[in-house]
Formats: sequence, C-alpha cells, structure tokens
Amino acid sequence: MVAHRRRNWKQAISRFLLLDLLKGMIVTFKWQAPSKCYTVQYPKVRPRIGERFRGAPRLNRDPETGESLCIACNLCAVACPENLITVTEEVREYLDEASGKVKKKRFLADYLYDTSRCMFCGYCQDVCPTYAIELTQEFELAIYRRRAFAWTWEMLENGIDQPVYTR
Repeated sequence: MVAHRRRNWKQAISRFLLLDLLKGMIVTFKWQAPSKCYTVQYPKVRPRIGERFRGAPRLNRDPETGESLCIACNLCAVACPENLITVTEEVREYLDEASGKVKKKRFLADYLYDTSRCMFCGYCQDVCPTYAIELTQEFELAIYRRRAFAWTWEMLENGIDQPVYTR
C-alpha cells in the first residue's frame, strides 16, 4: 500500500512539473542542431528523382525530320485505364514516288491528354510501337485552373515551361 502511494505522489509531481513535456522538448532541440538538419532548399536545389519515376507526358518528334512520331494508331488510348487520351486521325492521300501510285496514309490530326485524371501508370508508353509518347522526369504539374490540365498536341510536344530558380 505504501509503494502505491509513492507511485501516486511521483506521478502527481511529474504531471505538475510537466516532466514528460520537458523530456520531449530536449529530444526535439537535440535534433534541431544544424549538423543534423535535413532541410532541402527546394526551388534552388532540385531533388534527385528516381530513374523509374514517371511524370509529365511528352510526345516525341523524329530527330531527323522534326515530325511527330505518333502514327495515330490509338493504342495508347485503348491501353489507358482512365480513358483520358483522345487521338484524332486524318486520312490523307499522297503520291508514292517509287511506284507512282496514289496511296492513303493516316496522320495525327489532334491529340488530347488529360493530366488531371492520369495516374502515371505508363501503359500508354509501354504499348506505343513508335515510342511517340513517354512519361518524363518532370514532376511539377501544379496548375491553377482545372481546364489547363487538358494538354493538347502542341503542349505535349513542347513540354511545360518549368521555372528556373537561381541562387
């Protein structure tokens, strides 16, 4: 019974003097020493991104001709589980110089990618036979208006304008 009363007095004194709070504050201030600081100076110092990170989408161009690599096959739109890609094709006739015959070929007329619904799974990138679409390392996708999340063909080819911060 005497040990029980001593324990009650110790608890009462501990609560009155806020000893648990003081112990927690000591631990907190010990870890705030500048040598143990883990703060990243974000806009000025870019964080390292993992190699397999999938960020902002981009439509690639042919390096030789500068034309879009997309052949409007619509495989990316079919593979997308969120149905956020819209591919519009246009069939054009052209004269084949080798055979001299008029042939038909599909061309990309419009490409729309809704990044607000994208979960960056990479299925569109995996099924593309010409490697026209890829998910880049860009992770800054904050936009103020919801309608700006729908990226057009030109926006996908040019990429988004990332601000460059200097020290």
